[in-house]
Amino acid sequence: MSDTEHRDWPLRAALLAVAGAAVALALHVLLNGKTEWQVTEDSGRLALAAFLAVGGVAYAFVVERDRQRLSLSFALVSAAIVAAVIYWNGTGSWDATDGWRVACALLTVAIAAPLFQAWRDASGHAAGQRSLSDRIPYIAAHNHAWTNVVLWCAACVFVGITWGLAELLAALFDLIGIHNLSLLLRKAWFGKMLTGAAFGGAVGLLRDRERVLGTLQRVVTIVLSVLAPVLAAGLLAFLVALPFTGLVPLWQATKSTTPILVSCVIGALLLSNSVIADRPEDESPRRALRWAAMGLGLAMLPLGVIAAVSTGLRINQYGLTPDRLWAVVFTGIACAYGLAYLVQLVRARAGWSAPVRAANLKLAVGLCGVAFVLSTPLVAFGALSTRDQVARLASGRTAPDKFDWTALRYDFGPSGKAAVERLVKSGATPAIRAAAATALKSESRWSARQDVDQQQRSDTLEKYLTILPKPVPLPAGLRQRIAAFESCNAEHRCVLLYVPGAHEATLAGSAADIGPTAQLEEGAGNWGETRYQAQSAEVRKRESDARLADANLRAAAIARGDVEVREVKRRQIFIGGQPAGEPFE
Repeated sequence: MSDTEHRDWPLRAALLAVAGAAVALALHVLLNGKTEWQVTEDSGRLALAAFLAVGGVAYAFVVERDRQRLSLSFALVSAAIVAAVIYWNGTGSWDATDGWRVACALLTVAIAAPLFQAWRDASGHAAGQRSLSDRIPYIAAHNHAWTNVVLWCAACVFVGITWGLAELLAALFDLIGIHNLSLLLRKAWFGKMLTGAAFGGAVGLLRDRERVLGTLQRVVTIVLSVLAPVLAAGLLAFLVALPFTGLVPLWQATKSTTPILVSCVIGALLLSNSVIADRPEDESPRRALRWAAMGLGLAMLPLGVIAAVSTGLRINQYGLTPDRLWAVVFTGIACAYGLAYLVQLVRARAGWSAPVRAANLKLAVGLCGVAFVLSTPLVAFGALSTRDQVARLASGRTAPDKFDWTALRYDFGPSGKAAVERLVKSGATPAIRAAAATALKSESRWSARQDVDQQQRSDTLEKYLTILPKPVPLPAGLRQRIAAFESCNAEHRCVLLYVPGAHEATLAGSAADIGPTAQLEEGAGNWGETRYQAQSAEVRKRESDARLADANLRAAAIARGDVEVREVKRRQIFIGGQPAGEPFE
């Protein structure tokens, strides 16, 4: 029996389509919140949904008719890894570490899948062999990795085409007054089932047509290999220019230096491997492409080192954060790949393809293990970052008004929130305790950032506010209300007309571009703008009725021609004899 016949399974497409629809329906039930389109916040249901989704996709990608138990075992382990991470993260707003943990768990499954497929296929032919290349043949692993990527993209395209066809048919039947299909497509449960069935069916159909997948894979690698000289020329020109420009412009141009450089390393890795392929006979015969692949291999390590230096400078300047620690991990992986490629390039020169393929297999196994460890709670980037940032705050290296309280409260995990709670009570200075209290009272990271900025503007109000006719202490409520005006700050000074004990004040910019004058009044102990004063529902209804009556009166007056022009007196601020802001009553 040939290998193609061995893998052929006519019922696979139908079985995977039914399974996909069933899993999608289960996901709909598990993920449903209070409404049909709202997602639940129950961590147990989220974890079970992740288990079903990841397990279903993994099983569809690796299952073979004669190795179903082994394939099912891999799918269950993969699903358990991702589901456990989702459950550990709990409910509510995830911090920066939680998202990356899920990404690492998914990366673990994505890397492990082709390694498992290659090992499974070779397990019956490599008895007694102990080397990694014998147990996991590189050719098979490389082929499965590219095939899985192509299969995923093709299945997603098929889902899109299926939806387009369904919408077209629904529109067609709508023309004759039959709206059943349109109504079904608007149902969340039906939409999920259609997506799941289309995805599962597409995977099954394509996996039964390996020649089609192989052709798609070769087309993708050929297209990518053609781009290798372009990227190689650009990266090498960048590295040659660095001695003349220096590294300083890298830090001044953007804060995204590390992500850009790491992305270049990933691009170099993909394009160089598209040229060298998985075996010598499949390697590109064009000399320009082979030299381009060598150039990409040469550029990877310098780019990774520069990215690591960039990350180190940011940490030294601003301290540890979960994102920066993840950047350390990514730059370390980039440097590892760059070093491996450079070593093989120096050793073998033009014959570097074969040793690089062996290095790729070892690096993939290592990366899979690292990603798995990073997906677990064993790596506490939030706790490390919290200790470092609080120490910088306590030592004075970071001023309270420059400290990122929002990040500590929401992005550093439970340890960050606990640190904010401690600083409310035991902060070294009143400014620290006040800023921590403001961050702790916030309901979201967006409102927290806005509240902290407003509190900082309130604390430094005298730096950008001129009080007339003479400087006097301001009530706390008035200070907070003025601080809420983002147009009044250190760059744009404002003028306040206020006398002690008054229940109204007038705020204006010192220049015409600051905006209109704001008339502030005190009511029920709070200060607010007159035109935006909060009102009860009863008052709002009376005003709405009054506006409607006024509109009717005006319409009647216009109809009988009772329209005239009168002089109206208004108050307005004058600075240096010149009007400032808009007139007001």
